[in-house]
Amino acid sequence: MNRVLLAGTAIVAVFATTAVGYRIGAGTWPSLTSADPAAGPPDAAGTPTRVVLYWKHPDGTPDYSSTATKTPDGRDFIPVYENEERDLAGTKPPPQQAASAERKILFYRNPMGLADTSPTPKKDWMGMDYIPVYEGEEDNRSTIKVSLDKVQRSGVRTVAVERRRLETVIRAPGVAKPNERTFHTATLRTDGFIEKLYVNETGRHVTVGEPMFRLYSPQMVAVQVDYRTANAPPDSPEERGALQRLRNLGMPDAVLDELRRTRKPILTFDWPSPVSGVVTMKNVIEGQMVKAGDEMFRFVDLSTVWVVADVPEQDVGRLKEGQNAKIRFRAFPGEVFEGNVTFVLHELEMATRTAKARIEVANPDHRIRHDMFAEVEIDASGDERDQLVVPVSALIDSGNRQVVIVDKGSGKFEPRDVRTGDRGDGYLVIESGLEAGDQVVVSANFLLDAESNLKAALSSFTADTATGSTADHSGHQP
Repeated sequence: MNRVLLAGTAIVAVFATTAVGYRIGAGTWPSLTSADPAAGPPDAAGTPTRVVLYWKHPDGTPDYSSTATKTPDGRDFIPVYENEERDLAGTKPPPQQAASAERKILFYRNPMGLADTSPTPKKDWMGMDYIPVYEGEEDNRSTIKVSLDKVQRSGVRTVAVERRRLETVIRAPGVAKPNERTFHTATLRTDGFIEKLYVNETGRHVTVGEPMFRLYSPQMVAVQVDYRTANAPPDSPEERGALQRLRNLGMPDAVLDELRRTRKPILTFDWPSPVSGVVTMKNVIEGQMVKAGDEMFRFVDLSTVWVVADVPEQDVGRLKEGQNAKIRFRAFPGEVFEGNVTFVLHELEMATRTAKARIEVANPDHRIRHDMFAEVEIDASGDERDQLVVPVSALIDSGNRQVVIVDKGSGKFEPRDVRTGDRGDGYLVIESGLEAGDQVVVSANFLLDAESNLKAALSSFTADTATGSTADHSGHQP
Protein backbone atom coordinates (compact mmCIF):
# COMPACT_ATOMS: atom_id res chain seq x y z
CA MET A 1 0.00 0.00 0.00
CA ASN A 2 2.83 2.35 0.83
CA ARG A 3 4.58 1.51 -2.45
CA VAL A 4 1.45 2.34 -4.46
CA LEU A 5 1.06 5.63 -2.60
CA LEU A 6 4.68 6.56 -3.26
CA ALA A 7 4.36 5.75 -7.01
CA GLY A 8 1.24 7.88 -7.34
CA THR A 9 2.88 10.76 -5.57
CA ALA A 10 5.84 10.61 -8.00
CA ILE A 11 3.56 10.66 -11.05
CA VAL A 12 1.69 13.68 -9.72
CA ALA A 13 4.98 15.50 -9.11
CA VAL A 14 6.12 14.86 -12.70
CA PHE A 15 2.87 16.30 -14.16
CA ALA A 16 3.07 19.27 -11.80
CA THR A 17 6.61 20.03 -12.90
CA THR A 18 5.60 19.77 -16.55
CA ALA A 19 2.66 22.09 -15.99
CA VAL A 20 4.88 24.65 -14.31
CA GLY A 21 7.22 24.42 -17.26
CA TYR A 22 4.33 24.96 -19.64
CA ARG A 23 3.20 28.09 -17.72
CA ILE A 24 6.71 29.53 -17.44
CA GLY A 25 7.45 28.79 -21.09
CA ALA A 26 4.69 31.14 -22.29
CA GLY A 27 2.31 28.36 -23.15
CA THR A 28 4.63 26.19 -25.26
CA TRP A 29 5.50 22.62 -24.57
CA PRO A 30 9.26 22.01 -24.51
CA SER A 31 10.56 20.52 -27.76
CA LEU A 32 12.44 17.27 -27.62
CA THR A 33 14.45 18.21 -30.73
CA SER A 34 17.14 20.89 -30.98
CA ALA A 35 15.86 23.99 -32.78
CA ASP A 36 17.80 25.88 -35.43
CA PRO A 37 19.16 29.20 -34.03
CA ALA A 38 17.76 31.06 -37.03
CA ALA A 39 14.43 29.31 -36.93
CA GLY A 40 11.25 31.21 -36.27
CA PRO A 41 8.32 30.13 -34.09
CA PRO A 42 7.12 26.54 -34.62
CA ASP A 43 4.22 25.85 -36.88
CA ALA A 44 1.07 23.91 -35.97
CA ALA A 45 2.98 20.60 -36.16
CA GLY A 46 5.67 21.86 -33.78
CA THR A 47 8.35 22.19 -36.55
CA PRO A 48 10.44 25.37 -36.41
CA THR A 49 9.87 27.69 -39.41
CA ARG A 50 12.52 29.71 -41.23
CA VAL A 51 12.34 32.69 -43.58
CA VAL A 52 13.01 31.84 -47.26
CA LEU A 53 15.06 34.54 -49.01
CA TYR A 54 14.84 33.15 -52.55
CA TRP A 55 14.85 29.90 -54.54
CA LYS A 56 17.87 28.73 -56.57
CA HIS A 57 18.33 26.26 -59.41
CA PRO A 58 18.92 22.67 -58.22
CA ASP A 59 21.98 22.35 -60.49
CA GLY A 60 23.72 25.34 -58.90
CA THR A 61 23.58 27.50 -62.03
CA PRO A 62 23.12 31.30 -61.57
CA ASP A 63 19.35 31.08 -61.94
CA TYR A 64 17.20 32.48 -59.12
CA SER A 65 13.52 33.10 -58.42
CA SER A 66 11.65 35.16 -55.85
CA THR A 67 8.89 32.53 -55.67
CA ALA A 68 8.77 28.76 -55.63
CA THR A 69 9.07 27.48 -59.20
CA LYS A 70 10.23 24.52 -61.26
CA THR A 71 12.89 23.87 -63.87
CA PRO A 72 11.86 23.19 -67.47
CA ASP A 73 12.30 19.46 -66.77
CA GLY A 74 9.93 19.58 -63.75
CA ARG A 75 12.35 19.72 -60.82
CA ASP A 76 11.68 22.03 -57.87
CA PHE A 77 13.92 25.02 -57.16
CA ILE A 78 15.77 24.76 -53.83
CA PRO A 79 14.78 27.30 -51.11
CA VAL A 80 17.57 29.38 -49.55
CA TYR A 81 16.82 30.37 -45.95
CA GLU A 82 18.03 33.45 -44.14
CA ASN A 83 20.54 31.47 -42.09
CA GLU A 84 21.94 29.92 -45.28
CA GLU A 85 22.74 33.16 -47.12
CA ARG A 86 26.31 33.11 -48.41
CA ASP A 87 28.54 35.88 -49.60
CA LEU A 88 30.07 36.17 -53.09
CA ALA A 89 33.01 33.96 -52.17
CA GLY A 90 30.62 31.12 -51.28
CA THR A 91 31.34 31.03 -47.53
CA LYS A 92 28.76 31.39 -44.78
CA PRO A 93 29.05 34.75 -43.04
CA PRO A 94 30.12 34.50 -39.39
CA PRO A 95 27.73 35.58 -36.62
CA GLN A 96 27.63 39.31 -36.01
CA GLN A 97 28.88 39.04 -32.44
CA ALA A 98 31.89 36.94 -33.40
CA ALA A 99 32.71 39.33 -36.27
CA SER A 100 32.50 42.32 -33.95
CA ALA A 101 34.80 40.65 -31.44
CA GLU A 102 37.43 39.86 -34.09
CA ARG A 103 37.40 43.20 -35.97
CA LYS A 104 39.18 46.26 -34.75
CA ILE A 105 37.17 49.33 -33.79
CA LEU A 106 38.62 52.39 -35.54
CA PHE A 107 36.45 55.13 -34.02
CA TYR A 108 32.92 55.98 -32.94
CA ARG A 109 30.58 58.13 -35.05
CA ASN A 110 27.67 60.32 -34.14
CA PRO A 111 24.38 58.35 -34.07
CA MET A 112 22.55 61.24 -35.77
CA GLY A 113 24.86 61.27 -38.80
CA LEU A 114 26.70 64.47 -37.84
CA ALA A 115 30.33 64.96 -38.84
CA ASP A 116 31.45 64.19 -35.30
CA THR A 117 33.60 61.20 -34.32
CA SER A 118 35.29 60.04 -31.13
CA PRO A 119 38.23 57.67 -30.52
CA THR A 120 36.50 56.35 -27.36
CA PRO A 121 32.92 55.38 -26.52
CA LYS A 122 30.72 58.35 -25.58
CA LYS A 123 27.16 59.63 -25.65
CA ASP A 124 25.62 62.57 -27.44
CA TRP A 125 23.64 65.32 -25.69
CA MET A 126 20.47 63.19 -25.85
CA GLY A 127 22.18 60.26 -24.17
CA MET A 128 22.48 58.13 -27.32
CA ASP A 129 25.57 55.96 -27.63
CA TYR A 130 28.01 56.71 -30.42
CA ILE A 131 28.10 53.92 -33.02
CA PRO A 132 31.36 51.94 -33.35
CA VAL A 133 32.97 51.87 -36.81
CA TYR A 134 34.98 48.71 -37.42
CA GLU A 135 37.94 48.23 -39.69
CA GLY A 136 36.67 47.92 -43.24
CA GLU A 137 33.54 49.98 -42.58
CA GLU A 138 35.14 53.43 -42.78
CA ASP A 139 33.35 54.28 -46.00
CA ASN A 140 32.10 57.72 -46.87
CA ARG A 141 28.43 58.60 -46.85
CA SER A 142 28.04 57.94 -50.55
CA THR A 143 28.86 54.25 -50.12
CA ILE A 144 25.79 52.06 -50.06
CA LYS A 145 25.41 48.48 -48.91
CA VAL A 146 23.04 46.15 -50.71
CA SER A 147 22.13 42.65 -49.55
CA LEU A 148 23.53 39.89 -51.68
CA ASP A 149 20.12 38.50 -52.54
CA LYS A 150 19.06 41.94 -53.79
CA VAL A 151 22.24 42.18 -55.87
CA GLN A 152 21.39 38.86 -57.47
CA ARG A 153 17.76 39.73 -58.09
CA SER A 154 18.59 43.17 -59.52
CA GLY A 155 20.89 41.71 -62.17
CA VAL A 156 23.97 43.70 -61.11
CA ARG A 157 26.95 42.81 -63.29
CA THR A 158 30.50 44.14 -62.95
CA VAL A 159 33.67 44.16 -65.06
CA ALA A 160 37.25 45.10 -64.26
CA VAL A 161 38.81 48.37 -65.38
CA GLU A 162 41.57 47.48 -67.85
CA ARG A 163 44.22 49.01 -70.06
CA ARG A 164 43.88 48.51 -73.80
CA ARG A 165 44.31 50.29 -77.09
CA LEU A 166 41.12 52.12 -77.91
CA GLU A 167 39.94 51.51 -81.46
CA THR A 168 38.04 54.64 -82.38
CA VAL A 169 35.81 54.32 -85.42
CA ILE A 170 33.86 57.22 -86.91
CA ARG A 171 30.68 56.03 -88.59
CA ALA A 172 28.87 58.25 -91.07
CA PRO A 173 26.63 58.03 -94.13
CA GLY A 174 28.15 58.86 -97.51
CA VAL A 175 27.37 59.35 -101.20
CA ALA A 176 29.54 58.39 -104.19
CA LYS A 177 30.57 61.34 -106.35
CA PRO A 178 32.81 61.68 -109.43
CA ASN A 179 36.46 62.50 -108.90
CA GLU A 180 36.62 66.17 -109.83
CA ARG A 181 40.36 65.90 -110.54
CA THR A 182 39.59 63.80 -113.62
CA PHE A 183 37.09 66.20 -115.22
CA HIS A 184 37.95 67.24 -118.79
CA THR A 185 36.12 69.20 -121.46
CA ALA A 186 36.29 69.29 -125.26
CA THR A 187 36.15 72.76 -126.90
CA LEU A 188 37.33 74.44 -130.11
CA ARG A 189 39.62 77.48 -130.39
CA THR A 190 37.99 78.56 -133.61
CA ASP A 191 34.57 78.46 -135.23
CA GLY A 192 33.66 75.31 -137.08
CA PHE A 193 30.98 72.95 -138.34
CA ILE A 194 30.28 69.40 -137.14
CA GLU A 195 29.95 67.38 -140.33
CA LYS A 196 29.87 63.95 -138.67
CA LEU A 197 29.29 63.07 -134.99
CA TYR A 198 30.78 59.76 -133.83
CA VAL A 199 30.19 60.12 -130.06
CA ASN A 200 26.50 60.94 -129.96
CA GLU A 201 25.38 59.85 -126.47
CA THR A 202 26.16 60.52 -122.84
CA GLY A 203 27.47 57.72 -120.67
CA ARG A 204 29.66 56.35 -123.45
CA HIS A 205 33.20 55.42 -122.54
CA VAL A 206 35.87 56.74 -124.93
CA THR A 207 39.62 56.24 -125.03
CA VAL A 208 42.26 58.84 -125.73
CA GLY A 209 42.71 59.40 -129.49
CA GLU A 210 39.33 57.91 -130.42
CA PRO A 211 37.55 60.01 -133.13
CA MET A 212 34.65 62.03 -131.73
CA PHE A 213 33.44 64.10 -134.72
CA ARG A 214 34.49 65.30 -138.18
CA LEU A 215 35.20 69.06 -138.29
CA TYR A 216 35.30 71.71 -140.98
CA SER A 217 36.85 75.03 -139.86
CA PRO A 218 37.34 77.86 -142.42
CA GLN A 219 39.98 79.53 -140.23
CA MET A 220 42.06 76.36 -139.96
CA VAL A 221 41.85 75.90 -143.72
CA ALA A 222 43.07 79.48 -144.25
CA VAL A 223 46.11 78.94 -142.04
CA GLN A 224 46.94 75.73 -143.96
CA VAL A 225 46.81 77.68 -147.21
CA ASP A 226 49.21 80.26 -145.78
CA TYR A 227 51.55 77.44 -144.77
CA ARG A 228 51.50 76.03 -148.32
CA THR A 229 52.06 79.38 -150.03
CA ALA A 230 54.96 80.18 -147.77
CA ASN A 231 56.73 77.14 -149.20
CA ALA A 232 59.29 77.30 -146.42
CA PRO A 233 62.09 74.71 -146.35
CA PRO A 234 61.53 71.81 -143.94
CA ASP A 235 62.48 72.55 -140.30
CA SER A 236 63.14 76.17 -141.17
CA PRO A 237 62.05 78.98 -138.80
CA GLU A 238 59.35 79.97 -141.29
CA GLU A 239 57.88 76.44 -141.36
CA ARG A 240 58.02 76.03 -137.61
CA GLY A 241 56.23 79.38 -137.19
CA ALA A 242 53.43 78.38 -139.58
CA LEU A 243 53.00 75.03 -137.84
CA GLN A 244 52.87 76.72 -134.46
CA ARG A 245 49.97 78.86 -135.65
CA LEU A 246 48.06 75.68 -136.46
CA ARG A 247 48.92 74.18 -133.05
CA ASN A 248 47.63 77.31 -131.40
CA LEU A 249 44.29 76.70 -133.10
CA GLY A 250 44.22 73.20 -131.56
CA MET A 251 44.79 71.19 -134.76
CA PRO A 252 45.62 67.58 -133.89
CA ASP A 253 49.19 66.35 -134.37
CA ALA A 254 48.09 63.64 -136.82
CA VAL A 255 46.64 66.34 -139.16
CA LEU A 256 49.85 68.41 -138.91
CA ASP A 257 51.98 65.42 -139.86
CA GLU A 258 49.76 64.78 -142.89
CA LEU A 259 50.01 68.44 -143.89
CA ARG A 260 53.83 68.43 -143.71
CA ARG A 261 53.95 65.27 -145.81
CA THR A 262 51.54 66.27 -148.60
CA ARG A 263 51.80 70.07 -148.45
CA LYS A 264 48.07 70.13 -149.28
CA PRO A 265 45.40 71.74 -147.09
CA ILE A 266 43.09 69.30 -145.32
CA LEU A 267 39.57 70.66 -145.48
CA THR A 268 37.87 68.28 -143.00
CA PHE A 269 39.42 65.94 -140.46
CA ASP A 270 38.44 63.82 -137.43
CA TRP A 271 38.80 65.37 -134.00
CA PRO A 272 40.24 62.87 -131.46
CA SER A 273 39.24 62.49 -127.83
CA PRO A 274 41.75 64.30 -125.59
CA VAL A 275 41.36 61.82 -122.65
CA SER A 276 39.95 58.45 -121.70
CA GLY A 277 36.75 58.55 -119.72
CA VAL A 278 32.98 58.57 -119.70
CA VAL A 279 30.99 61.25 -121.47
CA THR A 280 28.91 62.98 -118.79
CA MET A 281 27.70 65.90 -120.91
CA LYS A 282 27.12 66.38 -124.69
CA ASN A 283 26.16 69.81 -126.02
CA VAL A 284 26.55 69.24 -129.76
CA ILE A 285 24.58 67.55 -132.53
CA GLU A 286 25.52 66.58 -136.07
CA GLY A 287 25.54 69.51 -138.53
CA GLN A 288 25.77 72.15 -135.80
CA MET A 289 28.00 75.22 -136.02
CA VAL A 290 30.20 75.54 -132.99
CA LYS A 291 31.64 78.80 -131.73
CA ALA A 292 35.14 79.09 -130.36
CA GLY A 293 35.16 78.26 -126.62
CA ASP A 294 31.82 76.42 -126.57
CA GLU A 295 31.86 73.30 -124.40
CA MET A 296 30.92 70.39 -126.62
CA PHE A 297 31.69 67.40 -124.36
CA ARG A 298 32.60 66.79 -120.73
CA PHE A 299 34.46 63.67 -119.61
CA VAL A 300 35.25 62.09 -116.27
CA ASP A 301 37.57 59.23 -115.42
CA LEU A 302 35.75 56.60 -113.30
CA SER A 303 38.84 54.60 -112.31
CA THR A 304 38.62 56.44 -108.98
CA VAL A 305 35.57 57.94 -107.26
CA TRP A 306 34.98 60.12 -104.23
CA VAL A 307 32.76 59.10 -101.34
CA VAL A 308 31.62 62.23 -99.50
CA ALA A 309 30.78 61.35 -95.88
CA ASP A 310 28.70 63.51 -93.53
CA VAL A 311 30.71 63.35 -90.28
CA PRO A 312 28.92 64.53 -87.09
CA GLU A 313 30.27 67.68 -85.51
CA GLN A 314 31.43 65.93 -82.32
CA ASP A 315 33.73 63.65 -84.38
CA VAL A 316 35.31 66.32 -86.57
CA GLY A 317 38.18 66.88 -84.11
CA ARG A 318 39.37 63.29 -84.62
CA LEU A 319 39.15 63.46 -88.40
CA LYS A 320 42.47 63.79 -90.28
CA GLU A 321 43.66 63.45 -93.84
CA GLY A 322 45.27 60.10 -94.66
CA GLN A 323 43.08 58.01 -92.31
CA ASN A 324 41.95 54.65 -93.64
CA ALA A 325 38.27 54.10 -94.33
CA LYS A 326 36.00 51.17 -95.08
CA ILE A 327 33.02 51.74 -97.36
CA ARG A 328 30.01 49.48 -97.80
CA PHE A 329 27.47 50.13 -100.56
CA ARG A 330 23.90 48.94 -100.44
CA ALA A 331 24.25 47.71 -104.01
CA PHE A 332 27.04 45.29 -102.99
CA PRO A 333 26.01 43.66 -99.70
CA GLY A 334 28.82 41.97 -97.81
CA GLU A 335 31.53 43.66 -99.89
CA VAL A 336 33.95 46.19 -98.37
CA PHE A 337 35.84 48.82 -100.35
CA GLU A 338 39.01 50.45 -99.03
CA GLY A 339 39.79 54.15 -99.26
CA ASN A 340 41.63 57.08 -97.67
CA VAL A 341 40.50 60.45 -96.40
CA THR A 342 41.97 63.01 -98.83
CA PHE A 343 40.29 66.20 -97.70
CA VAL A 344 37.97 67.63 -95.04
CA LEU A 345 35.93 70.65 -96.04
CA HIS A 346 36.38 73.73 -93.88
CA GLU A 347 32.70 74.51 -93.23
CA LEU A 348 29.81 72.64 -91.62
CA GLU A 349 26.33 72.11 -92.95
CA MET A 350 24.16 74.46 -90.91
CA ALA A 351 21.05 72.27 -91.01
CA THR A 352 22.67 68.91 -90.18
CA ARG A 353 25.74 70.11 -88.22
CA THR A 354 27.98 67.75 -90.19
CA ALA A 355 31.31 68.15 -91.97
CA LYS A 356 32.06 66.82 -95.43
CA ALA A 357 34.93 64.33 -95.55
CA ARG A 358 36.20 63.32 -98.99
CA ILE A 359 37.35 59.71 -99.33
CA GLU A 360 39.04 58.49 -102.51
CA VAL A 361 38.19 54.92 -103.53
CA ALA A 362 39.61 52.83 -106.39
CA ASN A 363 37.03 51.83 -109.00
CA PRO A 364 38.91 50.02 -111.79
CA ASP A 365 35.91 48.07 -113.07
CA HIS A 366 33.55 51.08 -112.88
CA ARG A 367 31.12 49.23 -110.58
CA ILE A 368 30.65 52.18 -108.22
CA ARG A 369 28.20 54.59 -109.76
CA HIS A 370 27.59 58.22 -108.96
CA ASP A 371 25.17 59.05 -106.12
CA MET A 372 25.26 55.55 -104.62
CA PHE A 373 24.55 55.58 -100.88
CA ALA A 374 27.30 54.19 -98.67
CA GLU A 375 28.07 53.43 -95.02
CA VAL A 376 31.49 54.75 -94.05
CA GLU A 377 33.74 53.67 -91.17
CA ILE A 378 36.82 55.85 -90.65
CA ASP A 379 39.62 54.54 -88.45
CA ALA A 380 40.42 57.43 -86.08
CA SER A 381 42.60 55.41 -83.65
CA GLY A 382 45.47 57.84 -83.58
CA ASP A 383 46.81 56.86 -80.12
CA GLU A 384 48.76 53.59 -80.22
CA ARG A 385 49.34 53.37 -76.43
CA ASP A 386 47.18 51.43 -73.99
CA GLN A 387 44.68 53.55 -72.10
CA LEU A 388 42.47 53.01 -69.06
CA VAL A 389 39.02 52.11 -70.39
CA VAL A 390 35.61 50.93 -69.16
CA PRO A 391 32.54 49.85 -71.13
CA VAL A 392 30.31 52.74 -72.20
CA SER A 393 27.41 51.21 -70.24
CA ALA A 394 29.32 51.81 -66.97
CA LEU A 395 29.03 55.61 -67.28
CA ILE A 396 26.14 57.59 -65.80
CA ASP A 397 26.25 61.02 -67.44
CA SER A 398 23.85 63.61 -66.04
CA GLY A 399 25.33 66.45 -68.08
CA ASN A 400 26.95 68.21 -65.12
CA ARG A 401 28.45 65.11 -63.58
CA GLN A 402 29.92 61.84 -64.86
CA VAL A 403 29.70 58.94 -62.41
CA VAL A 404 30.77 55.30 -62.35
CA ILE A 405 29.52 52.84 -59.70
CA VAL A 406 32.47 50.94 -58.14
CA ASP A 407 31.90 47.52 -56.54
CA LYS A 408 33.92 47.42 -53.29
CA GLY A 409 32.94 43.85 -52.44
CA SER A 410 30.61 42.27 -49.86
CA GLY A 411 27.64 44.16 -51.28
CA LYS A 412 29.19 47.63 -50.96
CA PHE A 413 29.00 50.07 -53.88
CA GLU A 414 30.43 53.57 -54.20
CA PRO A 415 29.51 56.20 -56.84
CA ARG A 416 32.74 57.78 -58.04
CA ASP A 417 33.19 60.90 -60.15
CA VAL A 418 35.35 60.37 -63.23
CA ARG A 419 36.79 62.43 -66.06
CA THR A 420 36.36 60.81 -69.46
CA GLY A 421 38.12 61.08 -72.80
CA ASP A 422 37.61 59.52 -76.21
CA ARG A 423 35.25 56.66 -76.80
CA GLY A 424 35.11 53.95 -79.41
CA ASP A 425 34.43 50.28 -80.03
CA GLY A 426 32.02 50.24 -77.08
CA TYR A 427 34.62 51.53 -74.59
CA LEU A 428 35.32 54.86 -72.90
CA VAL A 429 38.69 56.30 -71.86
CA ILE A 430 38.95 57.18 -68.14
CA GLU A 431 41.41 60.01 -67.55
CA SER A 432 40.94 60.22 -63.77
CA GLY A 433 38.87 58.69 -60.98
CA LEU A 434 39.60 54.98 -61.48
CA GLU A 435 42.53 52.59 -61.43
CA ALA A 436 43.22 49.40 -63.31
CA GLY A 437 41.56 46.44 -61.61
CA ASP A 438 38.65 48.37 -60.08
CA GLN A 439 35.34 46.57 -60.49
CA VAL A 440 32.71 48.81 -62.08
CA VAL A 441 29.01 48.10 -62.49
CA VAL A 442 27.84 47.84 -66.11
CA SER A 443 24.21 46.77 -65.57
CA ALA A 444 21.59 47.96 -63.07
CA ASN A 445 23.95 50.84 -62.23
CA PHE A 446 21.09 53.37 -62.44
CA LEU A 447 19.32 51.56 -59.58
CA LEU A 448 22.43 51.74 -57.41
CA ASP A 449 22.97 55.41 -58.30
CA ALA A 450 19.38 56.21 -57.33
CA GLU A 451 19.82 54.42 -53.99
CA SER A 452 23.06 56.32 -53.38
CA ASN A 453 21.38 59.66 -54.10
CA LEU A 454 18.55 58.72 -51.74
CA LYS A 455 21.02 57.89 -49.00
CA ALA A 456 22.84 61.18 -49.47
CA ALA A 457 19.57 63.11 -49.35
CA LEU A 458 18.45 61.32 -46.18
CA SER A 459 21.85 61.88 -44.55
CA SER A 460 21.66 65.58 -45.32
CA PHE A 461 18.12 65.77 -43.96
CA THR A 462 19.12 63.92 -40.78
CA ALA A 463 22.15 66.14 -40.29
CA ASP A 464 20.08 69.29 -40.75
CA THR A 465 17.45 68.04 -38.30
CA ALA A 466 20.06 67.07 -35.71
CA THR A 467 21.79 70.44 -36.05
CA GLY A 468 18.52 72.27 -35.48
CA SER A 469 17.69 70.10 -32.43
CA THR A 470 21.13 70.79 -30.95
CA ALA A 471 20.66 74.52 -31.38
CA ASP A 472 17.28 74.40 -29.65
CA HIS A 473 18.65 72.32 -26.80
CA SER A 474 21.69 74.51 -26.29
CA GLY A 475 19.51 77.60 -26.31
CA HIS A 476 17.62 76.36 -23.23
CA GLN A 477 20.73 75.55 -21.28
CA PRO A 478 21.42 77.91 -18.42
